[in-house]
Amino acid sequence: MADQTTGTNAAGRLARHEIRAIVAGLMAAMLLAALDQTIVATAMPTIGLDLGDAVNLPWIVTAYLLASTAVTPLYGKLSDIHGRRVMLLIAIVVFSLGSLACALAPTMIALALARALQGIGGGGLIALSQTILADIMTPRERAGYQVYIAGVFAAASVAGPLLGGVLAQHFHWSLIFWINLPIGFLAFWLTNDKLKLLPRNERSHRLDYPGAVLLVLGSTALLLALSRGGVHEPWTSPLVLGLLAASFVFSGGFVYRLATAAEPLIPAAVLADRVVACATLAACFAMGTFIGLTIYVPIFLEGVVGLSASQSGLALVPLMVGTVTGATLSGRSMLYFRHYKRVPLVMMGVSFAACLTLALYGAGLPFWLMEVALAFLSIGLGTILPLSTITIQNAVAPHQLGIATAAMNFFRSLGGALIVAVFGTIVLGAAAGGATTDVESLLRGADPALLAATFHHVFLAACLCLILAFVFLALLEERPLGERPTRAAREAAAE
Repeated sequence: MADQTTGTNAAGRLARHEIRAIVAGLMAAMLLAALDQTIVATAMPTIGLDLGDAVNLPWIVTAYLLASTAVTPLYGKLSDIHGRRVMLLIAIVVFSLGSLACALAPTMIALALARALQGIGGGGLIALSQTILADIMTPRERAGYQVYIAGVFAAASVAGPLLGGVLAQHFHWSLIFWINLPIGFLAFWLTNDKLKLLPRNERSHRLDYPGAVLLVLGSTALLLALSRGGVHEPWTSPLVLGLLAASFVFSGGFVYRLATAAEPLIPAAVLADRVVACATLAACFAMGTFIGLTIYVPIFLEGVVGLSASQSGLALVPLMVGTVTGATLSGRSMLYFRHYKRVPLVMMGVSFAACLTLALYGAGLPFWLMEVALAFLSIGLGTILPLSTITIQNAVAPHQLGIATAAMNFFRSLGGALIVAVFGTIVLGAAAGGATTDVESLLRGADPALLAATFHHVFLAACLCLILAFVFLALLEERPLGERPTRAAREAAAE
């Protein structure tokens, strides 16, 4: 197709100031999603107590992750069909409307539903931004631009927990959602103009609607089972077993569609690539661990250590900044080292040691040492994130960038949702099993010893996830990073 070849060549003709203009717009869109991931964490205990429904507190996170996870591959496929710009603008608008609904939610159920709407928009923000960067830069150039992307996440990592804690403690928790509206307007205004410069890389695709429905139903049933089992219902209850069976059936149907559909939602060739498979699984366990700790460490800091909401926000900064530091370190090392896995592998070993220290000693550690352990734990996790994105985009043809990047983000988000559900089962299951302690009193610090013992198991579960991330990272094939689109890639894109 001539249009595809023209689009590839156009990417090479973009001036430096045009690339910077596009990156500026994408940074605003990424800030919208990144800030939402960090600002909610420290406000969660306050939200649960204020709405009087702490038992369903994990749904604030699970509903968002569930929705964003399910729609991420759809954004990737639709962007390959209709273009990146229109899909990113739709994601920004839906996310902003969801934020408005969250701010006005009167109950935990309403808030969970609003978070689901917000997740439908959020599922496209980061995935599409990463894909657009791949459209206009070579893999090595993207590694160099990691400092700018890391800057966005650094700002969100520092400002999010602090804002969340301060707004929840001294004002009202709804402000953590109101703040998204001006940011969303800025992101829309910047990207609407800047992305008109974007080269057109879409092809004539067909969306596999049966596959999309099966994917949504399968992942939804699985997450519902994990969120209910062990907390609201016994694992052997008919409801939980039925949800697990439904997930197995729908997921099996989705796998069948991948093997038989003329154009499946996620091409089998993409999933079968060893780089894509290993990088996706490594990112899945790394990102899942990070999200899970981000959500539940504030409960540990407030219920065990005895910090206030604003203090726990400040104490969470090392965990957030460490991830950004690791991402920057990994991105820069990819510019200079041929064996670009070595830095992440070493740092993942450091992360495991830090997490094991927290599991063994927990609140018995001096506070400063606890903060250092959180920082080193997250640095290793951060090194995997840019490496997985760049290596996957480096491994696929240009016309597969959208769906490959979206598939990686889908499994990464699914990992986050699953691990958050597991951590939630551990924490809330302990409260449900206590003789005299309910969830609300546990959040208020009524039984620090029980909560400390519970987080021993949470950190051990995180250690297991770190081991799995390390294994898949070690299995990742180090392919040379392309300096420019190859002739073969251009020809494949034009077919």
